[in-house]
Amino acid sequence: MEKTAAYKPFVRNLTQGNIFRQLTTLALPLMAISFMQMAYNLVDILWIGKLGSKSVAAVGSVGMLMWMMSSVALISKVGAEISIGQSIGARRPDLASVYASHTTTIALVLGLIFGLVFFLFPHSYVSFYNLESGISAEAAGYLRIISLGIPIIFLILNFSGIYIGSGRSDIPFYFNAAGLLCNIILDPLLIFGMDPFPEMGVRGASLATLLSQGVVLILFIRHLRRKNGLLGRFRFLIRPHRKYTLNILKLGLPVAAMNVYFAFINMNLARTASVYGGYLGITSQSIGGQIEGITWNTSNGFSTALGSFVAQNYAASKMQRANRAFRYTLLMMGALGVVVTVAFVWLGEEIFSLFVQEREAYLAGGDYLMILGFSQLFMMLEITTQGMFNGLGKTTPPAIISIFFNTLRIPLAIFLGARIGVSGVWWAITITSLFKGSILFIWYLTLRRKN
Repeated sequence: MEKTAAYKPFVRNLTQGNIFRQLTTLALPLMAISFMQMAYNLVDILWIGKLGSKSVAAVGSVGMLMWMMSSVALISKVGAEISIGQSIGARRPDLASVYASHTTTIALVLGLIFGLVFFLFPHSYVSFYNLESGISAEAAGYLRIISLGIPIIFLILNFSGIYIGSGRSDIPFYFNAAGLLCNIILDPLLIFGMDPFPEMGVRGASLATLLSQGVVLILFIRHLRRKNGLLGRFRFLIRPHRKYTLNILKLGLPVAAMNVYFAFINMNLARTASVYGGYLGITSQSIGGQIEGITWNTSNGFSTALGSFVAQNYAASKMQRANRAFRYTLLMMGALGVVVTVAFVWLGEEIFSLFVQEREAYLAGGDYLMILGFSQLFMMLEITTQGMFNGLGKTTPPAIISIFFNTLRIPLAIFLGARIGVSGVWWAITITSLFKGSILFIWYLTLRRKN
């Protein structure tokens, strides 16, 4: 009992109180974190864009790999969010501490393995895109520095999941804000040089990101290790217990597999785009994907909040509250989806020109945003429904839908690309998004009626 009391000030009970207020209180910091993570890349692209669209293509190709690494890190992050949220909902803070130790150990081990692989063999990955030799060399140098931060990324996402599962999404927000501020300051200094910093170009952007993420990790560790820290100063590194490890993998692996596969598909789509659109195809997808992050990150923030909210209420046998939260989230995301669709369809070229000034590049990018604009509402429907499934601990259905329709994107992109050029690749993404959002939502409604 004494241990439980010690945790009370540091966790948030989501099973009581106003649903809309609690949902938005949890979601807004998560949205801000998502936008900050997007801002890391946008800040890099804004500065690197001044070096030329070829440098943007180099960074964009590596950005897709980092997306894949963040997806792998979801094994521990999602495992932490759901297992800790359900433990707190069941009034078992001692169990929440055990899960926190396990997810942290898993995150560290995975981060070290992947970081070492890409540090030692950066050219093996970069060669996948068949880029010009100069762009490939630039991308490999960027990747070698960024790979040093892969273990840091894994730990940051894991610690964020621990706080989110505890209902404290505000803490990751503050720490990520500090990291973004560091990145904004360091980017121009290291990319273009200013006494005493030498001009480093693309490598300067990677070093700025690495140092900024290091700051975020230090802030997390200091906060967790202070006296009476979250979940009782749990141990970071332990010998994993089979029971808890398997449960974490059961919760996190489907989500991670879905996102890793999604990233892999997008890497292949980028390669197809380079076939039909040259380096402008990769530039359009890399910058356009960052712009599209407006809807992606907003939806993901509310989806993650919904998952944590549902996890606690599901464990407390309060499914009526969980379903009401789902309805609120659908209404908010639907309204935003309509606004973004109108903006992308009608103002795509103007939006894209803010990030790259070459006319040929922003015309190609405007075409990307216009076509992807028609899918925004359905993408938000899919992500929101996924949050509901995750909170229930049923992470497999969203993975099945995502993997199946994302796989279809490759042959569809090749088929359409051969007939209408690089625009066919973008239409393949939009068409499959329509199916993913609709079918996953229908799946949840069917499951709800049965139960």
